[in-house]
Amino acid sequence: MSSNTAAWITEAKKAPLEVKEAPLWTPKENEVLVKNQAVAVNPIDGSVQQFAYLPLSYPSILGTDVAGEIIAVGPNVARWKIGDRIVGHGLVLWDFKPEGAAFQHYTILVANMAAEIPDHISFQDAVVLPLCLSTAATSLFHDDYMGLQLPTCPPQKTTGETLVIWGGASCVGSNGYEVITTASPKNFDYVKNLGADQVFDYSSPTVADDIVDALKGKLLAGILDSIGFSATQFCLDIAHRSRGFKFVSTTKPRFPNPPEGVQIKHVRGDALVANSLGKSIYEDFLPKALKCGSYVAAPKPTVIGKGLESVQAGIDAVMKGVSATKIVITL
Repeated sequence: MSSNTAAWITEAKKAPLEVKEAPLWTPKENEVLVKNQAVAVNPIDGSVQQFAYLPLSYPSILGTDVAGEIIAVGPNVARWKIGDRIVGHGLVLWDFKPEGAAFQHYTILVANMAAEIPDHISFQDAVVLPLCLSTAATSLFHDDYMGLQLPTCPPQKTTGETLVIWGGASCVGSNGYEVITTASPKNFDYVKNLGADQVFDYSSPTVADDIVDALKGKLLAGILDSIGFSATQFCLDIAHRSRGFKFVSTTKPRFPNPPEGVQIKHVRGDALVANSLGKSIYEDFLPKALKCGSYVAAPKPTVIGKGLESVQAGIDAVMKGVSATKIVITL
C-alpha cells in the first residue's frame, strides 16, 4: 500500500496549504479507508482557513467531499468490499480528526455517511454531493428542523405543502414537496431542471413580496436558507408573512433575531452521523436514487486541476464566488 500525502494547513489562518506526507490511516469499527479519486471544495473550507473559527489542532487537513475506491474495511462493515466505488462526507469539521478530511490521498469515511456510486456516474460528478446533501437532508428531514417526510425512490406523490429554498443553484433539493426557490436569472432553467416549480430572482427589489404572493393559498413546509447573511432577513420576513410552518433553517451560524412566531436554527450537515438520518439518506435512499436517476448529482463539477497542489487554487476560486457549479480536484 502506498504512503499518504495531504494538503496541510500548517497553522491558523495560514495560506497556501502545504502538500507533504501524512499518516496512512487504519479504519476502525464501521469505517472504511478510501483512496480518493476526486475531492470537492466548499465555502467552509476557505472560511476555516481564513478565519480559523473552529478549534482545529494544527497542523490539520481540510475538506469534506470525497469520492474514491475502498482499499480497507473496518470491523462491522457489511455493505462494501475492497474495490467498491463510494462517495462520502468526511467528518474533519465534526470531530476535528484529520483522518476524516478530504484533501489527501486516503480518507477515513464512516459507513452511515457514505454511499456506493453507480457505474454510470464518474467520481468527479459524484463528489459534488456530500456536504450539500447532508446539509439539505438535515434541514428538511431531521425532527429538530422541518421534519419533512423522508425521500423515496421513486419519488412520493406531492404532500400539498410548499418548501422555499433561498439559493436554489447551490445544489439542494426536495422530494414530494412543491419547491419555490431563488436564483440569478441565468440559472433559472438550471434549477427548474433540478425540480423547482417556481424560481424568483434573488436580486429583485420585490423578491420577498413576490414569494409571499406565490405562497398565498399554500401551506409553508419551511424555508431553507442556503446562503445566509443578507438572505436570512428575507427568509424570516417570508416565513412571518406566510401560512404554515414558520421555520427557517440557515447554513450560517450568525443570524438576526426572528419576528414573533418564527423559528430559526443553524444547520450542520455532519450532524447526520449522530442519528439514524445518516443511514436513511446515505444507505436507504441515495444509492437507489442515483441508480434509477430520480436524484441527480448536481451541480456540475468544474475541475480546476489534478493533484493536491491544486486544492489551494480551488479554495481561492470558491472564495471569489461560483454559481451553479462546484469546484473539484481530481487525484
